[in-house]
Amino acid sequence: MEKMKNEEMKDLILNYVIKEYLEDEDKEITYDTPLISSGYIDSFSMVSLLVFLEKRFQIKIPPSKASPEAFDSVNKIVELVNQFTK
Repeated sequence: MEKMKNEEMKDLILNYVIKEYLEDEDKEITYDTPLISSGYIDSFSMVSLLVFLEKRFQIKIPPSKASPEAFDSVNKIVELVNQFTK
């Protein structure tokens, strides 16, 4: 699989988070919006986001790396995914 550019990856993840986890579609979130510490994503949502990332990018993220801190913003998620993509 061709490596996706960071901007494309950010947009893909941001759109997924908005579609799957935001009940109020009018809320503005950015690449830096705290997702977990602001309550947009809970522990159950984090697991489904992890599964989405692993399937979409054909990677395996070890549990030791799948911390709430690593999932707390789109930018942090992109950093995490980039650790495991070739």
